[in-house]
Amino acid sequence: MSIQIQRDKTGPMRQTVRIRQHQLTADQSVAGGGEDAGPDPHDLYDAALGACKALTVLWYAQRKGLPVEDVQVQVERDGSQEQQGVYKLRTTLTLVGELSPDDRQRLLQVAAKCPVHKLMTQVTTEIETVLAE
Repeated sequence: MSIQIQRDKTGPMRQTVRIRQHQLTADQSVAGGGEDAGPDPHDLYDAALGACKALTVLWYAQRKGLPVEDVQVQVERDGSQEQQGVYKLRTTLTLVGELSPDDRQRLLQVAAKCPVHKLMTQVTTEIETVLAE
């Protein structure tokens, strides 16, 4: 899979992100030199975690026949120590449906095992940056 990012010259920092048939805008905040026309890269990183947790919980609940009507995930960032190598994310799940306390605990455990959570905490990511020819 390939994701394309191209500058959108309608803004000083605006970028168009294309993922398969989807398109979204990324930008910097006004303080960062942009126009806040879309999420910044940190927002997208954090959102990937929240979306993964929500989708993983829904998938599991459907597979197990659990009566989950809705899953809401709030992601809170503490980037105050990022320069020292610590980036903190706290996710809060709201589960809507007639679920027992055991079901809720199981779904919380499932959320902690979503693929993006694992990527962020258990996998070494190797990044190579090259120039196009």
